[in-house]
Amino acid sequence: MKELIEFIVKALVDDPGSIDIKEVAGDKITIFELRASKGDIGKVIGKRGRTASSIRTILNAVSARQGKRAVLEIIE
Repeated sequence: MKELIEFIVKALVDDPGSIDIKEVAGDKITIFELRASKGDIGKVIGKRGRTASSIRTILNAVSARQGKRAVLEIIE
């Protein structure tokens, strides 16, 4: 799932090298912390959060198929 998030986000931003995704795994839930540069954070979030919401929807669909739960946190 981390690779999926990385693939989607790197296609959106101007500086793909600044993308950092940290995976924090728990028993039932996995948290993905996404960090991007200040200039690219707006592109990741999108207008009214639509891009971030779409990424979260894809992530939830993939994690549900695996019988897990995943959360995406976008951190500046």
